[in-house]
Amino acid sequence: MANNIQAIRGMHDVLPDQTPLWQATEQTLREVLGSYGYSEIRLPIVEKTELFKRSIGEVTDIVEKEMYTFEDRNGDSLTLRPEGTAGCLRACLEHGLLHNQTHRLWYYGPMYRHERPQKGRYRQFIQLGVEAYGMAGPDIDAELILIMDRLWKRLGIRNKVSLQLNSLGTIDERLVYRSRLVEYFEQHLEQLDEDSLRRLKTNPLRILDTKNPAMRDVVVNAPELMAYLGTESLEHFKAITTVLDNLGIDYTINTRLVRGLDYYSKTVFEWVTTELGSQGTVCAGGRYDTLIEQLGGKVGHGIGFAMGMERLLALLETVTDSVTVSSVDAYMVRTGQIAEQESLRFAETLRNEIPALKLQVNCGGGSFKSQFKKADKSGATYAIILGDDEVSRGEVGIKFLRDEQAQLNLSQQAAIEFLQEKLS
Repeated sequence: MANNIQAIRGMHDVLPDQTPLWQATEQTLREVLGSYGYSEIRLPIVEKTELFKRSIGEVTDIVEKEMYTFEDRNGDSLTLRPEGTAGCLRACLEHGLLHNQTHRLWYYGPMYRHERPQKGRYRQFIQLGVEAYGMAGPDIDAELILIMDRLWKRLGIRNKVSLQLNSLGTIDERLVYRSRLVEYFEQHLEQLDEDSLRRLKTNPLRILDTKNPAMRDVVVNAPELMAYLGTESLEHFKAITTVLDNLGIDYTINTRLVRGLDYYSKTVFEWVTTELGSQGTVCAGGRYDTLIEQLGGKVGHGIGFAMGMERLLALLETVTDSVTVSSVDAYMVRTGQIAEQESLRFAETLRNEIPALKLQVNCGGGSFKSQFKKADKSGATYAIILGDDEVSRGEVGIKFLRDEQAQLNLSQQAAIEFLQEKLS
Protein backbone atom coordinates (compact mmCIF):
# COMPACT_ATOMS: atom_id res chain seq x y z
CA MET A 1 0.00 0.00 0.00
CA ALA A 2 1.40 3.41 -1.00
CA ASN A 3 2.51 5.79 1.74
CA ASN A 4 0.31 8.82 2.34
CA ILE A 5 1.63 12.02 0.82
CA GLN A 6 2.41 14.59 3.50
CA ALA A 7 2.89 18.35 3.43
CA ILE A 8 6.31 19.68 2.44
CA ARG A 9 8.59 20.25 5.42
CA GLY A 10 8.14 23.78 6.72
CA MET A 11 4.78 24.26 4.98
CA HIS A 12 1.85 23.65 7.27
CA ASP A 13 -1.93 23.34 7.22
CA VAL A 14 -4.27 25.59 9.19
CA LEU A 15 -7.09 23.32 10.30
CA PRO A 16 -10.78 24.25 10.78
CA ASP A 17 -10.50 24.50 14.57
CA GLN A 18 -7.65 27.02 14.11
CA THR A 19 -9.12 29.23 11.39
CA PRO A 20 -11.64 31.12 13.59
CA LEU A 21 -8.76 32.71 15.55
CA TRP A 22 -7.00 33.54 12.29
CA GLN A 23 -10.16 35.13 10.89
CA ALA A 24 -10.86 37.15 14.02
CA THR A 25 -7.26 38.41 14.08
CA GLU A 26 -7.34 39.25 10.37
CA GLN A 27 -10.55 41.22 10.87
CA THR A 28 -8.91 43.21 13.67
CA LEU A 29 -5.94 43.97 11.40
CA ARG A 30 -8.25 45.30 8.69
CA GLU A 31 -10.19 47.45 11.14
CA VAL A 32 -7.08 49.00 12.71
CA LEU A 33 -5.41 49.70 9.36
CA GLY A 34 -8.65 51.11 7.99
CA SER A 35 -8.93 53.46 10.94
CA TYR A 36 -5.64 55.04 9.85
CA GLY A 37 -6.67 55.33 6.20
CA TYR A 38 -4.53 52.50 4.77
CA SER A 39 -5.69 50.74 1.58
CA GLU A 40 -5.13 47.11 0.60
CA ILE A 41 -2.96 46.21 -2.41
CA ARG A 42 -2.83 42.63 -3.73
CA LEU A 43 0.44 41.45 -5.22
CA PRO A 44 1.75 38.41 -7.17
CA ILE A 45 3.42 35.59 -5.28
CA VAL A 46 6.03 35.15 -8.05
CA GLU A 47 8.37 37.95 -9.18
CA LYS A 48 11.47 38.20 -11.35
CA THR A 49 14.52 37.10 -9.38
CA GLU A 50 16.33 40.32 -10.30
CA LEU A 51 13.84 42.32 -8.23
CA PHE A 52 15.05 40.71 -5.02
CA LYS A 53 18.72 40.69 -5.95
CA ARG A 54 18.56 44.41 -6.63
CA SER A 55 16.51 45.31 -3.55
CA ILE A 56 17.50 42.86 -0.83
CA GLY A 57 21.17 42.61 -1.85
CA GLU A 58 22.99 39.72 -3.50
CA VAL A 59 25.19 39.01 -0.47
CA THR A 60 22.36 38.67 2.07
CA ASP A 61 21.36 35.31 3.55
CA ILE A 62 17.95 35.56 1.88
CA VAL A 63 19.33 35.82 -1.67
CA GLU A 64 22.30 33.51 -1.13
CA LYS A 65 20.57 30.72 0.81
CA GLU A 66 16.83 31.08 1.31
CA MET A 67 15.02 32.01 -1.91
CA TYR A 68 12.91 29.54 -3.86
CA THR A 69 14.17 30.34 -7.38
CA PHE A 70 13.46 28.48 -10.62
CA GLU A 71 13.51 28.92 -14.39
CA ASP A 72 10.19 28.98 -16.20
CA ARG A 73 9.65 27.52 -19.67
CA ASN A 74 10.91 30.72 -21.29
CA GLY A 75 14.19 30.53 -19.40
CA ASP A 76 13.34 33.49 -17.15
CA SER A 77 14.56 33.29 -13.55
CA LEU A 78 11.57 33.62 -11.19
CA THR A 79 11.35 33.58 -7.41
CA LEU A 80 8.63 32.93 -4.86
CA ARG A 81 8.54 36.18 -2.91
CA PRO A 82 10.65 36.02 0.29
CA GLU A 83 9.29 39.40 1.50
CA GLY A 84 6.74 41.96 0.36
CA THR A 85 8.35 45.42 0.27
CA ALA A 86 10.18 44.95 -3.04
CA GLY A 87 7.08 43.65 -4.82
CA CYS A 88 4.86 46.41 -3.41
CA LEU A 89 7.31 49.09 -4.53
CA ARG A 90 7.66 47.42 -7.95
CA ALA A 91 3.88 47.56 -8.37
CA CYS A 92 3.72 51.24 -7.35
CA LEU A 93 6.50 52.19 -9.78
CA GLU A 94 5.02 50.11 -12.60
CA HIS A 95 1.58 51.70 -12.24
CA GLY A 96 2.77 55.26 -11.65
CA LEU A 97 1.52 55.53 -8.08
CA LEU A 98 4.56 57.39 -6.75
CA HIS A 99 4.59 60.43 -9.06
CA ASN A 100 3.99 63.41 -6.75
CA GLN A 101 1.68 61.28 -4.62
CA THR A 102 1.52 59.82 -1.13
CA HIS A 103 0.17 56.35 -0.45
CA ARG A 104 -0.57 54.29 2.66
CA LEU A 105 -0.84 50.61 1.68
CA TRP A 106 -1.06 47.16 3.22
CA TYR A 107 -0.88 43.64 1.83
CA TYR A 108 -1.33 40.16 3.25
CA GLY A 109 -0.38 36.70 2.08
CA PRO A 110 2.21 33.91 1.87
CA MET A 111 5.97 34.46 1.67
CA TYR A 112 8.63 31.80 1.12
CA ARG A 113 12.09 31.24 2.59
CA HIS A 114 14.07 28.00 2.64
CA GLU A 115 15.31 28.09 6.23
CA ARG A 116 15.27 25.69 9.16
CA PRO A 117 11.66 25.31 10.32
CA GLN A 118 10.98 25.92 14.02
CA LYS A 119 8.12 27.12 16.20
CA GLY A 120 6.63 30.26 14.66
CA ARG A 121 8.97 30.14 11.66
CA TYR A 122 8.06 28.24 8.51
CA ARG A 123 9.20 27.99 4.89
CA GLN A 124 5.79 29.18 3.76
CA PHE A 125 4.53 31.81 6.20
CA ILE A 126 1.75 34.37 6.15
CA GLN A 127 2.85 37.97 6.49
CA LEU A 128 1.15 41.32 6.95
CA GLY A 129 3.06 44.17 5.32
CA VAL A 130 2.37 47.90 5.68
CA GLU A 131 4.08 50.53 3.50
CA ALA A 132 3.86 54.33 3.27
CA TYR A 133 5.30 56.33 0.35
CA GLY A 134 6.04 59.96 -0.40
CA MET A 135 6.43 61.26 3.18
CA ALA A 136 9.86 62.35 4.39
CA GLY A 137 9.07 63.55 7.90
CA PRO A 138 9.32 61.60 11.15
CA ASP A 139 5.56 61.84 11.68
CA ILE A 140 4.87 58.92 9.35
CA ASP A 141 7.55 56.88 11.13
CA ALA A 142 5.73 57.55 14.41
CA GLU A 143 2.36 56.70 12.85
CA LEU A 144 3.48 53.18 11.94
CA ILE A 145 4.55 52.61 15.53
CA LEU A 146 1.19 53.96 16.77
CA ILE A 147 -0.65 51.56 14.46
CA MET A 148 1.08 48.58 16.04
CA ASP A 149 0.58 49.94 19.56
CA ARG A 150 -3.16 50.16 18.86
CA LEU A 151 -3.22 46.69 17.32
CA TRP A 152 -1.54 45.11 20.35
CA LYS A 153 -4.11 46.77 22.60
CA ARG A 154 -7.01 45.56 20.45
CA LEU A 155 -5.64 42.02 20.56
CA GLY A 156 -5.12 42.16 24.32
CA ILE A 157 -1.36 41.51 24.21
CA ARG A 158 0.12 44.99 24.72
CA ASN A 159 1.77 43.80 27.94
CA LYS A 160 3.40 40.92 26.01
CA VAL A 161 5.46 43.07 23.62
CA SER A 162 8.00 45.87 23.92
CA LEU A 163 9.32 48.37 21.40
CA GLN A 164 12.97 48.74 20.41
CA LEU A 165 14.18 51.68 18.30
CA ASN A 166 17.36 52.69 16.50
CA SER A 167 18.53 54.89 13.64
CA LEU A 168 20.84 53.66 10.89
CA GLY A 169 21.38 57.18 9.59
CA THR A 170 21.97 57.96 5.92
CA ILE A 171 24.01 55.77 3.58
CA ASP A 172 26.97 58.16 3.75
CA GLU A 173 26.90 58.16 7.54
CA ARG A 174 26.62 54.39 7.60
CA LEU A 175 29.57 53.95 5.22
CA VAL A 176 31.81 55.89 7.60
CA TYR A 177 30.57 53.84 10.51
CA ARG A 178 30.97 50.62 8.52
CA SER A 179 34.68 51.26 7.99
CA ARG A 180 35.16 51.95 11.72
CA LEU A 181 33.24 48.79 12.59
CA VAL A 182 35.35 46.66 10.25
CA GLU A 183 38.52 48.10 11.79
CA TYR A 184 37.25 47.19 15.24
CA PHE A 185 36.23 43.63 14.40
CA GLU A 186 39.49 43.00 12.52
CA GLN A 187 41.22 43.58 15.85
CA HIS A 188 39.10 40.81 17.42
CA LEU A 189 38.98 38.16 14.68
CA GLU A 190 39.62 35.36 17.17
CA GLN A 191 36.30 36.19 18.89
CA LEU A 192 34.17 36.05 15.72
CA ASP A 193 32.30 32.93 14.69
CA GLU A 194 32.28 31.60 11.15
CA ASP A 195 29.10 33.42 10.18
CA SER A 196 30.42 36.74 11.47
CA LEU A 197 33.73 36.31 9.63
CA ARG A 198 31.76 35.95 6.42
CA ARG A 199 29.59 38.97 7.23
CA LEU A 200 32.69 41.05 7.97
CA LYS A 201 33.34 41.11 4.23
CA THR A 202 29.73 41.47 3.10
CA ASN A 203 27.51 43.15 5.71
CA PRO A 204 29.42 43.87 8.95
CA LEU A 205 26.46 45.64 10.60
CA ARG A 206 24.69 42.28 10.76
CA ILE A 207 27.37 41.06 13.17
CA LEU A 208 25.77 43.37 15.75
CA ASP A 209 22.59 41.29 15.48
CA THR A 210 24.31 37.98 16.26
CA LYS A 211 22.50 35.54 18.53
CA ASN A 212 25.75 33.82 19.53
CA PRO A 213 26.21 34.36 23.31
CA ALA A 214 29.95 33.76 22.98
CA MET A 215 30.22 37.01 21.01
CA ARG A 216 28.32 39.14 23.50
CA ASP A 217 31.35 40.99 24.88
CA VAL A 218 32.90 41.81 21.53
CA VAL A 219 29.57 43.15 20.24
CA VAL A 220 28.81 45.18 23.38
CA ASN A 221 32.16 46.96 23.11
CA ALA A 222 31.87 47.71 19.38
CA PRO A 223 31.53 51.35 18.23
CA GLU A 224 27.96 52.68 18.24
CA LEU A 225 26.35 54.00 15.07
CA MET A 226 24.66 56.90 16.89
CA ALA A 227 28.09 58.52 17.35
CA TYR A 228 28.43 58.80 13.56
CA LEU A 229 25.01 60.31 12.77
CA GLY A 230 24.67 63.86 11.49
CA THR A 231 22.36 66.57 12.82
CA GLU A 232 19.48 65.84 10.42
CA SER A 233 19.41 62.11 11.23
CA LEU A 234 19.55 62.79 14.97
CA GLU A 235 16.74 65.37 14.77
CA HIS A 236 14.60 62.98 12.74
CA PHE A 237 15.07 60.31 15.40
CA LYS A 238 14.45 62.74 18.26
CA ALA A 239 11.16 63.85 16.72
CA ILE A 240 9.91 60.25 16.76
CA THR A 241 10.84 59.65 20.38
CA THR A 242 9.19 62.95 21.34
CA VAL A 243 5.88 61.75 19.88
CA LEU A 244 6.17 58.46 21.76
CA ASP A 245 7.07 60.25 25.00
CA ASN A 246 4.07 62.59 24.65
CA LEU A 247 1.71 59.64 24.13
CA GLY A 248 3.19 57.57 26.94
CA ILE A 249 4.45 54.76 24.71
CA ASP A 250 7.39 52.98 26.29
CA TYR A 251 10.41 52.10 24.15
CA THR A 252 14.06 51.14 24.41
CA ILE A 253 16.78 52.63 22.23
CA ASN A 254 18.77 49.60 21.07
CA THR A 255 21.92 50.85 19.34
CA ARG A 256 22.68 47.27 18.21
CA LEU A 257 19.39 46.95 16.35
CA VAL A 258 19.96 46.55 12.61
CA ARG A 259 17.81 45.06 9.88
CA GLY A 260 18.76 42.07 7.76
CA LEU A 261 18.06 43.78 4.45
CA ASP A 262 20.40 46.26 2.75
CA TYR A 263 17.82 48.90 1.87
CA TYR A 264 17.05 50.31 5.33
CA SER A 265 18.16 53.79 6.46
CA LYS A 266 17.34 56.12 9.36
CA THR A 267 14.52 54.71 11.52
CA VAL A 268 14.42 51.00 12.30
CA PHE A 269 12.23 49.34 14.94
CA GLU A 270 11.18 45.99 16.30
CA TRP A 271 8.39 44.82 18.57
CA VAL A 272 9.77 41.93 20.62
CA THR A 273 8.44 39.45 23.17
CA THR A 274 9.89 37.09 25.75
CA GLU A 275 6.98 34.66 25.38
CA LEU A 276 8.21 32.75 22.30
CA GLY A 277 11.70 31.65 23.26
CA SER A 278 14.46 32.56 20.83
CA GLN A 279 11.94 33.78 18.24
CA GLY A 280 11.44 37.09 20.03
CA THR A 281 10.71 39.48 17.15
CA VAL A 282 7.00 39.73 16.34
CA CYS A 283 7.01 42.80 14.06
CA ALA A 284 9.85 44.76 12.45
CA GLY A 285 10.37 47.56 9.98
CA GLY A 286 11.93 50.87 9.15
CA ARG A 287 12.63 53.54 6.56
CA TYR A 288 14.04 52.71 3.11
CA ASP A 289 14.22 55.98 1.12
CA THR A 290 17.00 54.81 -1.23
CA LEU A 291 15.22 51.63 -2.36
CA ILE A 292 12.98 53.58 -4.74
CA GLU A 293 16.02 54.72 -6.73
CA GLN A 294 17.54 51.22 -6.61
CA LEU A 295 14.45 49.91 -8.40
CA GLY A 296 14.50 52.61 -11.08
CA GLY A 297 12.31 55.32 -9.57
CA LYS A 298 13.08 58.94 -8.81
CA VAL A 299 14.28 60.14 -5.41
CA GLY A 300 11.50 59.32 -2.97
CA HIS A 301 10.58 58.25 0.53
CA GLY A 302 9.35 54.94 1.87
CA ILE A 303 8.83 53.28 5.22
CA GLY A 304 7.07 50.12 6.32
CA PHE A 305 6.89 47.11 8.59
CA ALA A 306 6.10 43.42 8.33
CA MET A 307 4.66 40.93 10.79
CA GLY A 308 4.57 37.15 10.57
CA MET A 309 1.09 35.89 11.38
CA GLU A 310 2.18 32.48 12.67
CA ARG A 311 4.33 34.14 15.29
CA LEU A 312 1.51 36.54 16.21
CA LEU A 313 -0.95 33.65 16.58
CA ALA A 314 1.55 31.76 18.74
CA LEU A 315 1.74 34.84 20.97
CA LEU A 316 -2.04 35.15 21.15
CA GLU A 317 -2.24 31.52 22.30
CA THR A 318 -0.13 32.41 25.35
CA VAL A 319 -2.86 34.73 26.61
CA THR A 320 -4.72 32.47 29.01
CA ASP A 321 -7.81 34.63 29.23
CA SER A 322 -8.24 35.00 25.47
CA VAL A 323 -11.74 34.25 24.22
CA THR A 324 -12.17 31.09 22.18
CA VAL A 325 -13.56 32.05 18.79
CA SER A 326 -16.22 29.77 17.35
CA SER A 327 -17.22 29.55 13.72
CA VAL A 328 -20.83 28.68 14.74
CA ASP A 329 -23.38 30.68 16.75
CA ALA A 330 -26.21 28.15 16.66
CA TYR A 331 -26.63 24.48 15.77
CA MET A 332 -30.02 23.20 14.58
CA VAL A 333 -31.08 19.83 15.98
CA ARG A 334 -33.94 18.28 14.01
CA THR A 335 -35.77 14.98 14.05
CA GLY A 336 -38.92 13.69 12.40
CA GLN A 337 -39.97 13.63 8.76
CA ILE A 338 -42.02 16.82 8.87
CA ALA A 339 -39.43 18.64 10.99
CA GLU A 340 -36.61 17.80 8.63
CA GLN A 341 -38.43 19.61 5.82
CA GLU A 342 -39.60 22.52 7.97
CA SER A 343 -36.18 22.97 9.57
CA LEU A 344 -34.49 23.78 6.26
CA ARG A 345 -37.16 26.41 5.50
CA PHE A 346 -36.80 27.91 8.98
CA ALA A 347 -33.00 27.87 8.75
CA GLU A 348 -33.16 29.91 5.53
CA THR A 349 -35.60 32.31 7.21
CA LEU A 350 -33.12 32.78 10.08
CA ARG A 351 -30.28 33.51 7.64
CA ASN A 352 -32.49 36.01 5.79
CA GLU A 353 -33.56 37.81 8.96
CA ILE A 354 -30.19 37.67 10.75
CA PRO A 355 -27.39 37.95 8.15
CA ALA A 356 -24.70 37.88 10.88
CA LEU A 357 -25.95 34.54 12.24
CA LYS A 358 -23.56 31.60 11.79
CA LEU A 359 -25.96 28.66 11.74
CA GLN A 360 -25.10 25.02 11.20
CA VAL A 361 -27.94 22.56 10.50
CA ASN A 362 -27.50 18.91 11.46
CA CYS A 363 -27.24 16.73 8.36
CA GLY A 364 -26.95 12.96 8.06
CA GLY A 365 -29.59 12.08 10.67
CA GLY A 366 -28.82 10.74 14.14
CA SER A 367 -30.54 10.56 17.49
CA PHE A 368 -31.19 13.63 19.65
CA LYS A 369 -28.26 12.56 21.86
CA SER A 370 -25.79 12.27 19.00
CA GLN A 371 -27.00 15.55 17.50
CA PHE A 372 -26.49 17.38 20.81
CA LYS A 373 -22.94 15.98 20.95
CA LYS A 374 -22.33 17.49 17.51
CA ALA A 375 -23.90 20.76 18.63
CA ASP A 376 -21.60 20.93 21.64
CA LYS A 377 -18.52 20.03 19.57
CA SER A 378 -19.36 22.75 17.03
CA GLY A 379 -18.70 25.43 19.66
CA ALA A 380 -22.17 26.90 19.19
CA THR A 381 -23.75 28.99 21.93
CA TYR A 382 -27.29 27.79 21.23
CA ALA A 383 -28.97 24.63 20.00
CA ILE A 384 -32.15 25.30 18.02
CA ILE A 385 -34.47 22.29 18.44
CA LEU A 386 -37.09 21.39 15.90
CA GLY A 387 -39.05 18.14 16.03
CA ASP A 388 -42.45 17.16 14.65
CA ASP A 389 -44.12 18.23 17.93
CA GLU A 390 -42.53 21.71 17.75
CA VAL A 391 -43.65 22.04 14.14
CA SER A 392 -47.25 21.17 15.04
CA ARG A 393 -47.22 23.93 17.69
CA GLY A 394 -45.40 26.45 15.50
CA GLU A 395 -42.57 26.58 18.05
CA VAL A 396 -38.85 25.94 18.33
CA GLY A 397 -36.75 25.09 21.37
CA ILE A 398 -33.62 27.04 22.23
CA LYS A 399 -31.15 25.29 24.52
CA PHE A 400 -28.20 27.16 26.06
CA LEU A 401 -25.05 25.12 25.43
CA ARG A 402 -22.59 27.28 27.37
CA ASP A 403 -24.73 28.51 30.29
CA GLU A 404 -26.82 26.83 32.98
CA GLN A 405 -30.13 28.34 31.83
CA ALA A 406 -33.48 26.66 31.31
CA GLN A 407 -34.43 25.79 27.74
CA LEU A 408 -36.75 28.28 26.03
CA ASN A 409 -39.75 27.24 23.96
CA LEU A 410 -40.68 30.10 21.66
CA SER A 411 -42.74 30.78 18.59
CA GLN A 412 -40.65 30.91 15.43
CA GLN A 413 -41.00 34.70 15.27
CA ALA A 414 -40.05 35.08 18.94
CA ALA A 415 -37.03 32.83 18.34
CA ILE A 416 -35.94 35.10 15.48
CA GLU A 417 -36.26 38.17 17.70
CA PHE A 418 -34.37 36.46 20.54
CA LEU A 419 -31.41 35.60 18.30
CA GLN A 420 -31.47 39.05 16.69
CA GLU A 421 -31.16 40.63 20.14
CA LYS A 422 -28.38 38.28 21.23
CA LEU A 423 -26.31 38.80 18.08
CA SER A 424 -26.83 42.53 17.74
